Amino acid sequence: MMAMVVDRSASERSTSEGQAYALFFALVANDRASFQRLLTWTEQNLARGDLGRNLPAWHWGKRRDGTWGVIDKNSASDADLWIAYSLLEAGRLWADARYTALGRRVLSNVASRDLAEAPQFGTILLPGPSGFSVSGGFRINPSYAPPQLLRRFAQLGAPWDRVLQSSVQMLHLFAQGGAAPDWAFAKAGTLVEDPVHGRVGSYDAIRVYLWVGTMPDRDPQLDRIAQGLLRELEKTAALPERIDARTLVARGSAPPGFYAALIPIAPPDARRALEARVSEARKDGLYGDPPAYYDQNLILFAQGFSESRYRFGGDGSLAPAWETRCLGRAR
Repeated sequence: MMAMVVDRSASERSTSEGQAYALFFALVANDRASFQRLLTWTEQNLARGDLGRNLPAWHWGKRRDGTWGVIDKNSASDADLWIAYSLLEAGRLWADARYTALGRRVLSNVASRDLAEAPQFGTILLPGPSGFSVSGGFRINPSYAPPQLLRRFAQLGAPWDRVLQSSVQMLHLFAQGGAAPDWAFAKAGTLVEDPVHGRVGSYDAIRVYLWVGTMPDRDPQLDRIAQGLLRELEKTAALPERIDARTLVARGSAPPGFYAALIPIAPPDARRALEARVSEARKDGLYGDPPAYYDQNLILFAQGFSESRYRFGGDGSLAPAWETRCLGRAR
């Protein structure tokens, strides 16, 4: 495995998200060498050489002057949480205190920079350190806060127990409407349309269904969050690229990763249809034509879960297939 994940569909860039997902997959595969290479590259190139002190820049690539390096130094809290989670679980599963300590430091930095207090919701996760507190409210991205990860962090105490509570509360509100938006706006004790992206649910929101579907103790009320997309699949035998989270009006044609992301949450008949569409998209070992970075990641998450390569425990701990005893006490 390379030390950096390259998004060839976006000017050969690398992102903290790509690095974070790769760390998780390396842990699921019990590949310690690749895990360390990925971590070293991330720390040296995205975190100014010290991941314990600096949250990673989200965007690295070829700059206008032709040199390669950080293009946008802002951090993305979803990637930061996945990095912290993978480090904490690597420390536990591989009995490596260095990873545990670094994971705690990353998580502490997120807590000090990316949390806010919202009326009626309490402590919420913001997508990044700046630019998301506007007009008396907070812009949020529901896909940035997987409940499994927050359960793991809640084992460490405040403030993550409160973040878990607020995030699940928001997911239940979205579930009542039958779809998740990419973005929403928390203002005056309620969730309203995001002032920038509106009500659309697309490339961000698709991860919400994946996270809910891979939870260990499925909640039928929360599963309703995928109703809008699953109804489209039943009606047209296809998924849309975009759906209005309030009206459920659908548009466009979804890429293969969307089909994969719904597999864990779908009922058996729909699951078979989704799996068939994913299989049809496979060419030369990759998915899609051309194969896109994001699709490959969604498919890895979904297929790894479907093939029982990993599970999440009730406390959020990771249960990879190579270590069936991994549901021990989280630290």
